[in-house]
Formats: sequence, C-alpha cells, structure tokens
Amino acid sequence: MEFGTYVHVHEKHKNSLKPRMSVVIAIRPSGNEQGEHYFLSLNTGKRILRNNWMELPMPNDVVDAVHRQAAASKQAGGITFTDK
Repeated sequence: MEFGTYVHVHEKHKNSLKPRMSVVIAIRPSGNEQGEHYFLSLNTGKRILRNNWMELPMPNDVVDAVHRQAAASKQAGGITFTDK
C-alpha cells in the first residue's frame, strides 16, 4: 500500500453502536510478521497501528480534512510525519 492511500480500518468492537470503521491515511508498514501498517487517523490526528483495512478512492472532504489538520498543527510545511 502506498503512502497517502485513503483507507477505512476495522476497529475492535462489541455488539454496540460505536463505529466499527475509522477513516485514515496510510503511512507505512510496521515491519512486523502480522503485516500491520501505521495509519494517520483523520478523526484524532494520531498514528494508529492496524492489520485490517479497506482501500477506497480519495474523496474531496478527506483532502480538506488533511489540510485542516496541517493548518491546526501550525507547521510552515504542513503536517510533519515523524517516527517515535
């Protein structure tokens, strides 16, 4: 999967009304044996690690959400991706 791919990831859930999918942007593979990838959550702005996802076409509102997060981070060059 390429960096910047728009993805829905599966969330852990029980039989409740909580969302079972989150909208994210692919960052990179984790390198572990489970085949997990790191993603940028568009809801929280945090990096998450998941092993189940579904790639989708990039909608315009997602592009706008990424631009809003970049502006909120107050970085001159936009969002900075770092590895902790």
